[in-house]
Amino acid sequence: MEQAVVWFGSTPIETGGWREVRNPYDGSVVSRVAVCDEALAAKVLAHAACAAESARKVPLSRRILWMEDVAQRLLEAKEEFARTITAEVGKPIALARIEVDRAIETLRLSAMAAANLTGHTIPTDIMPSGRQTMSFYRREPVGVVVAITPFNFPLNLVMHKVAPALATGNAVVLKPAPEAPLTAYKIAKLFIESPYATADALSVLYGDAEVGSVLVTSDIPRVISFTGSVPVGRIIMKSAGIKKVSLELGGNAATFIDATADLDHAAKRCAIGAFSNSGQVCISLQRIYVHEGVYEAFAARLAQESLNLKVGSPWDEETFIGPLINDEAAARAMRWIQSAVSEGARVAVGGHAEGVMMVPTVMVDVRDDMAIVCEEVFAPIVSLVKVGSFDEALEKINNSPYGLQYSIFTNDLKLAMRAVEEYRCGGVVVNDIPTLRFDVQPYGGVKESGVGREGPLFACEEFTEIKSVIFC
Repeated sequence: MEQAVVWFGSTPIETGGWREVRNPYDGSVVSRVAVCDEALAAKVLAHAACAAESARKVPLSRRILWMEDVAQRLLEAKEEFARTITAEVGKPIALARIEVDRAIETLRLSAMAAANLTGHTIPTDIMPSGRQTMSFYRREPVGVVVAITPFNFPLNLVMHKVAPALATGNAVVLKPAPEAPLTAYKIAKLFIESPYATADALSVLYGDAEVGSVLVTSDIPRVISFTGSVPVGRIIMKSAGIKKVSLELGGNAATFIDATADLDHAAKRCAIGAFSNSGQVCISLQRIYVHEGVYEAFAARLAQESLNLKVGSPWDEETFIGPLINDEAAARAMRWIQSAVSEGARVAVGGHAEGVMMVPTVMVDVRDDMAIVCEEVFAPIVSLVKVGSFDEALEKINNSPYGLQYSIFTNDLKLAMRAVEEYRCGGVVVNDIPTLRFDVQPYGGVKESGVGREGPLFACEEFTEIKSVIFC
């Protein structure tokens, strides 16, 4: 049986206690993970603080070689990592392979971003009170970055934090999701065993709120980068103290289907956006506002596209929808459906689950005041709301505490531009699903969807600080 031990810097250590990690699909034991406590977390942070002093002195050329070497090693181990992801979190194997490919690209993009992270000269005589000097600013590593990651993308979301932080000369303490420790352990191993590695720059430990609290409240880290739920994000923001905090807290993604839209294209893409990874995606399509003139036609098309998606074993090459992460997630999803039905909505497709296996579910006759469209569902459920115009849809889409990504399907250019201007969110997609994300882009939200941006270049900015310099 594989084991995920602690990476105390470059040294693997056992803690004396173990916890089993089980596959959500069949309950089989995947690995054993070392049990960590608050005292160990404090020691790891102190070790990282020392490592940060060395890491900041490593030449950029070596850090770039490090990222490129790990990308190549990950490419060579692609199938192993894909199967580890599937074993830990039940992601269908075809989607797990895609995640590994994206992680490789994120590594390479991080190397490029670090290479292009530059300062700027400043004209200090721009105002009468100034005078001519040689003034500029430069970017320097913050020191220690704490990265806390979720289960739904256990490799690529780790990469979006770890790679830019290491590429910019920091030390990192990673705490992966309790459901996916082995994936994190293995990718850290690739970093640590690289001949270009910065000694002790990366540490990995495991645990829940107690360990996380030590990492967040300590004065050692200069950045906390967290992806997860809004309630935990609020706790982090309140307890972190004086340091940078970057939060990606999920959302309630929505789209508008205009009367001019290509309905076949929209239905195909909306089925993918709503049900990929069993809806366990921060930008999973949850709310579809459809113009009344095409509502019935679009609903019929979406229902058929949903029925075409294969539900089953995550090890099956053809499976698109695998298990939810645990029984609690499945029970919560069923409560959302039952609540909507009791309020007058109808189940057009799906609506049931067996254990953690839930079929894609399309809800119709949904009103915008129903709980199922007000909160993040994080399950393979999508709701259709009939609207009379884009203006009505716009008001309803924006009337959410979240604001991560929204989209619009239309052939009206002016309407598309209005969506870009008037959607209150971090990202807008035209003629595709709000679930669309390219790793090179800035990614993050407004309102309760968080603060800060990911994407390698933008994460590199988060993980550096500006130093202003004047030569008189």
